[in-house]
Amino acid sequence: MSSRFRWMCSLAALVGCSLVSPALAEVRLSGLFTDHLILQRGMPVPIWGTGDNGEMVTVSFAGHEAKATIEGGRWQVTLPELEASAESRELSVKGTNLITIKDVVVGEVWLASGQSNMQWPVNRSADPEQTIAAANHPLLRLYTVPRQAADEPQADVMSHWEICSPESVPEFSAVGYAFGLHLHDALKVPVGIISTNYGGTPAEAWTSKEELGANEALSYMLTNPPAMGVQRPYGLYNAMIHPLIPAAFRGAIWYQGESNAPRAYEYRTLFPVMINCWRKAFARGDFPFLFVQLAPFMKIEPEPGDSAWAELREAQLYTSQTVPNTAQAVITDLGDEVDIHPKAKAPVGNRLGMAARALAYGEPIIYRGPVYKSVEFKGADAILSFDSVGAGLVAKDGPLTGFAVAGADQKFHKAEARIDGDKVIVTCAQVAEPMAVRYGWANFPVVNLWNQDGLPASPFRTDDFPLTTKPK
Repeated sequence: MSSRFRWMCSLAALVGCSLVSPALAEVRLSGLFTDHLILQRGMPVPIWGTGDNGEMVTVSFAGHEAKATIEGGRWQVTLPELEASAESRELSVKGTNLITIKDVVVGEVWLASGQSNMQWPVNRSADPEQTIAAANHPLLRLYTVPRQAADEPQADVMSHWEICSPESVPEFSAVGYAFGLHLHDALKVPVGIISTNYGGTPAEAWTSKEELGANEALSYMLTNPPAMGVQRPYGLYNAMIHPLIPAAFRGAIWYQGESNAPRAYEYRTLFPVMINCWRKAFARGDFPFLFVQLAPFMKIEPEPGDSAWAELREAQLYTSQTVPNTAQAVITDLGDEVDIHPKAKAPVGNRLGMAARALAYGEPIIYRGPVYKSVEFKGADAILSFDSVGAGLVAKDGPLTGFAVAGADQKFHKAEARIDGDKVIVTCAQVAEPMAVRYGWANFPVVNLWNQDGLPASPFRTDDFPLTTKPK
């Protein structure tokens, strides 16, 4: 003990006071945890933040208590599985200071991500006045991640939870809102939507540097990126996904692909890599990942032809068939020739909601339209079989349309088609011996094959002819 310290102790004794150690910095909570927070039910729930090393942190909620010691400037505790509850409760974080988060409920939490069609707000979608006026849902909670990119993974996010109301919903993601409302009404539990999206951005911007670099076909993006700015590889992942780790949530919905259409064939690799990147980062297994197939857009062409957008839709269909626990919502009926942002967003959210109810919650419902399974060629007939026919196939609003066939010359012609039970028979007077069928293969497909359960068929092709976006 130094002579100076002994002197200070003697002085303290004389004046009747005690020595204290230098004050520790305040414990801080991640910006994902604010008033009106919704916690995910039915799985362990991490809570985290920052502070000074060595300090003890205690988190209390709903009769549960968890403790952690700060290391490396960061702390994290895990609450046990919670039951859904609409009761408004407080969550407290105690260190040298006390933080109290008010109005916390427990239910279902989903991420809503992608580019502009996911970002597209309620106030610019169909029937905005009516939708906004009816948006009084205290147990539907909304959180918007700030739109930014970063070269390095970010540790925190700064935003806040809002109660769904006519005041909070106008600028919120219209698809995210419709999806959340669908689940809120169907499940009868609180629902939270974390909106993390950015218009005009490709999938590589939402994928980590490590996962892009680990894939031989995609690693070129780190030395020769396809774009810069917010479109650059891994920038949005760093700033808008990484700060959410290790949040507890049920799954993700995704509406994106327009920016990758010129490289549609690459999307067959990139999109699954991105999905698996998120799943690995959050360490929650193969959580449900539900996405929207591109809407019809651009001029309606009178004759069949090549289409990068059709090739991107095929990459999305391929992903839904090869990546576990994924599903796509087909929206061939919701396009706009002159607007890449179709205004009808509620049907998109509702179709995603049906997929969630089937995949995430095990409801025995038909959640997708007809999906091509196989073809048999008999003379001039091409006989198509489908999965997910539900209650049966139907031509919506008139005779079947949108089919084309080709023979050995690989030149496609418009074809006639009719429903025969659970099959579709396609013929074309110009093709005596068809060897390939395409359906909805266009930037703006004009199609009407549905199932009687009210869901449209995905565009498809039976051939493996060369694609315009596949590298030579």
